[in-house]
Amino acid sequence: MKKVNKHNFQNWAVLCMAFFFLAFTSDKISPRLQQKLESAVQTTFEVEDFDMNAVKADLGDDHLFKIEHQEGNLGYAYLGKAPSMKDVFDYVVLFDPDFVVKKAKVLIYRENHGRQIGSQRWLKQFIGKTSDSSLEYGAEIDAISGATISAKSMTKAVKGVLEKLKLLKEEGDL
Repeated sequence: MKKVNKHNFQNWAVLCMAFFFLAFTSDKISPRLQQKLESAVQTTFEVEDFDMNAVKADLGDDHLFKIEHQEGNLGYAYLGKAPSMKDVFDYVVLFDPDFVVKKAKVLIYRENHGRQIGSQRWLKQFIGKTSDSSLEYGAEIDAISGATISAKSMTKAVKGVLEKLKLLKEEGDL
């Protein structure tokens, strides 16, 4: 009978666990989400060719990109997830170089209920907002009947993005 080397087995087990951990905790963006993000950048900044370079910052599962064109810095794109009633949705907030909101957009919404938050008519309320702006759901940001949870969540997400960017600027990371 063949003798199993206990040390080799342990090394193999650790390598397998590390592989699975890295595979399931990857911060990669799905091709579908990447395509939607790039489309939002193209239409908002009215450019065909641009570079999106990840900004190194501790944002959890979210992403911040600097958008550059041959003429220089166009602005920034913050890609995040926010909770809806039973799932999460992906959104992007696009900023000019001074971190003023140019556009907020829901990229992927995974539920049938609450889709009204994807309406540009509602989302345009975020345009022009800065870290000094007040964003209170039901006050500065209109409520949406039938999408209360998602609308509150989007409002809270944009407010959080603005606060994170303010902190990153103060710390000199931007």
